[in-house]
Amino acid sequence: MPEARIPTKRVTIADIARRAGVSKGAVSFALNNRPGLAEATRRRILAVADELGWYPSSAARALSAARAGAWGLVIARSARTLAAEHYYLEIVAGILPVLSARSVCLHLQVAASAEEEISIYRRWRSERRVDGVLVTDLRAEDPRPGALQQMGLPAVILGGPDPAGQLPAAWVDESASMNGVIRYLAALGHQRIARVAGISDLLHVRKRTDAFVSACEETGTRPVTVSTDFTPASGADATRRLLSLSDPPTAVVYDSDILAIAGLAVTREIGLPVPQDLSVIAWDGSALCETMYPALTALDRDIGAFGAYAANTVLEMLEHGTVRDTELPGGTLTPRGSTRSLRPAG
Repeated sequence: MPEARIPTKRVTIADIARRAGVSKGAVSFALNNRPGLAEATRRRILAVADELGWYPSSAARALSAARAGAWGLVIARSARTLAAEHYYLEIVAGILPVLSARSVCLHLQVAASAEEEISIYRRWRSERRVDGVLVTDLRAEDPRPGALQQMGLPAVILGGPDPAGQLPAAWVDESASMNGVIRYLAALGHQRIARVAGISDLLHVRKRTDAFVSACEETGTRPVTVSTDFTPASGADATRRLLSLSDPPTAVVYDSDILAIAGLAVTREIGLPVPQDLSVIAWDGSALCETMYPALTALDRDIGAFGAYAANTVLEMLEHGTVRDTELPGGTLTPRGSTRSLRPAG
């Protein structure tokens, strides 16, 4: 049986030179696309390099270009919470193709806290592992922007904007989207509207909560919010608490598709028909929303495009050294089978 072996030695310029019968200088000229070689010689050298499986050393490239050729993304969420969310998978799926096309790598790591995240940044900075970082999930009194600015590590925030204005951000107006969702439910005749929110100290969750309360006040509806940690179990528990109230809501807005699906399972558990007795809306819709029964009404956003835009912002920062805050388009509310009007027909 053939055995898989780990290569013990990477291919070098000297190896290519010996195989092609040329000097190491000629190989360097060919690999760096510099003039001074006959075209036939250049093609022969490149063919040999490809045959041997040569690729440039990232360490050498970093030394010559004063860059690491990589950016970092640290996600400060528990593994249990992270496993329940598709959001980060879509973000990364949007980032990778853009960076890869420019031969920029993405270092991804999970941290248990903001303090651990900052220590990872410091290590990356001291070891020259990354040229900069993407920062997610801004929190109240967040220490990360200040720490990154102090250590001189370039950074772009996904979400925000940064309240202190220390770092540039690509962000979405949560208020406008929430206002549209509540006005839609109010137009359907709902007067008691609940929200199953995510982690309460995340700034984007707080903005949604403030926008939710404000929109309910403007439409004359009665709001109630229950916080979760974004896991399905917490979403189910929040739903049971809301539906056990003496005057339960007739509509619930969930902060993610996973929370909404967990809530939908609870309605089946207790025999509460959706949408006849309860309307359900999910934030950040996904393919899961369309495959549920009933299909979930959702605020649909192209999260992959958000990641791709962030990656292009990174490339712009690498090229120009600075970028500005950018507001990205909000989501689109897509009505499906989980919402209905409470108003009498006719």
